[in-house]
Amino acid sequence: MGSIAIPIPPLSGNQDIEVDIRVNGELKKQNFRVEVFFWKDCKAQQNRAECIREILSKYDKDWQLYYIGMPTDEFVPITFMKKSA
Repeated sequence: MGSIAIPIPPLSGNQDIEVDIRVNGELKKQNFRVEVFFWKDCKAQQNRAECIREILSKYDKDWQLYYIGMPTDEFVPITFMKKSA
């Protein structure tokens, strides 16, 4: 799958994003979800890679990992893409 970058207005917290794309005249829809996960909520607080692995393993299986954003000392934003039906 090809990709293009589309800037999203800076909003804090979780975001649901719906994108309508026309490819060669054919309308395609794609859904994205940006969620903020706090390190303090992880069982593996000292190991951030393990924390992200835990988040991803328990996440809704109708969504797939799209992008892991820049983590801060408090949280990590993760973007998921809705799987095609």
